[in-house]
Amino acid sequence: MNIVVTIILTVQMLSALGMIGLILVQHGKGADMGAAFGSGGSGSLFGASGSANFLSRTTAVLATVFFVCTLALAYFGNLRPASSGSVLEGAAVVAPAAAPAAAESAPAAPASGAAQIPAK
Repeated sequence: MNIVVTIILTVQMLSALGMIGLILVQHGKGADMGAAFGSGGSGSLFGASGSANFLSRTTAVLATVFFVCTLALAYFGNLRPASSGSVLEGAAVVAPAAAPAAAESAPAAPASGAAQIPAK
């Protein structure tokens, strides 16, 4: 179970990083970093509108993967443990008895330094 959660978490993180990169590369409002790499040019590999469609669809696929991973992590996080007993019932180890303390000759002074009030 722990391995499955680790794999899902890794896929979620990779999809989040991929979405961040693709959103920054897209040419449009607030994502002008794409113009620096030439994604706004018409002579690119995918053509003028092909790159926008490819980046938009890839971002949508990564967003879907991210949301599915989030739902899977929420499901695994809310699973009940297999045992229905309490923690104290499962603890079979009994603590050893403490060794008898040495006889005290006088009561210890309070830690705060306050004077002791005699008992009546």
